[in-house]
Amino acid sequence: MDKKDSIILQQLEVIRSMTENSLKRMDTDFWGTPFANIGKKSDSTASGETGAGDAKKDQPPTADGKDKEPEVREEEFPPEKIEDLKAELDSYIGLDAIKEEVRNLINMVQVYKLRREHDLPTTDMSLHMVFTGNPGTGKTMIARLMARIYCSLGILSKGQLVEVDRSGLVAGYVGQTAIKTSKVIEKAMGGVLFIDEAYALNGRSENDFGQEAIDTVLKAMEDHRDDLVVIVAGYTELMKKFIHSNPGLESRFNRFLEFADYTTDEMMGIFKMQCKKGFYTLSDGVEDLVRDYIEEENVDPETFGNGRGVRNIFENILVQQNNRLAQMENITREDLMTITQDDVLHARGKID
Repeated sequence: MDKKDSIILQQLEVIRSMTENSLKRMDTDFWGTPFANIGKKSDSTASGETGAGDAKKDQPPTADGKDKEPEVREEEFPPEKIEDLKAELDSYIGLDAIKEEVRNLINMVQVYKLRREHDLPTTDMSLHMVFTGNPGTGKTMIARLMARIYCSLGILSKGQLVEVDRSGLVAGYVGQTAIKTSKVIEKAMGGVLFIDEAYALNGRSENDFGQEAIDTVLKAMEDHRDDLVVIVAGYTELMKKFIHSNPGLESRFNRFLEFADYTTDEMMGIFKMQCKKGFYTLSDGVEDLVRDYIEEENVDPETFGNGRGVRNIFENILVQQNNRLAQMENITREDLMTITQDDVLHARGKID
């Protein structure tokens, strides 16, 4: 290996290390969580939402005949000031209708608690919700925030988020689904159980155990109404059919939050937020090229993935930036931070 090859290898390692550290600094809620909150959450997965076509199949038994443990994402937070949580909500990009609904919920809970403190009658307060909309529109992010809000208001004792889909609740043999679902519910006690693609629990055949999971969750919602909130999420029409297919679901889920697709301006805001978190700057003309890139890819918001699609574009551009830097010598800090027009054009396949 000659001296030049050695220098290139060293530069590649610097680039790899810088990129890795930058990505680690990015919060999972890449479309709007304030930079100061990076690292607060224990989960390092991306948005956590998956499209309807990505629903996991029921997990097969292991070699000893037992089901695999469900993959559960659990996050715990100490109680936070409600003013801080409201400020974080306001900082999110887009989601105007959702923000209004969340503020209404906060006000409802606060007045409910005040009436109880003054020995005034109160009506039953249902905090369970249905989140509907396309992938990447912020459903998991808001579910996570709601867990923290309910904890701050004293409605939940812990405020953690436990996220599962069908595969985390349904087992492959008679009698196992109730046990599997109960274990997940136990982990969610004191917090929010977030069931993504919940419509997939509807029976696929006569021998399907999805209904058993639904019945187990409904019973837990009744038995632990004071310290468990359940949020179910998925595509709008499929979720409506799911909720209205079961009287038990209809009676417990009466609050629907519709997550609209992001506009191009909002997705540009998401992209620039990612750049801010990763300490990247855009050279002249790059912003317009990125906007064109987003509009070009976002023919169908459902398949593009809204905020998730923006993240993919961002990562594609970083790959091209890394390739460009690998050919340079004497790379500076500014070089490592700068995204150029060529980086974007290469990512779009406009130049070789």
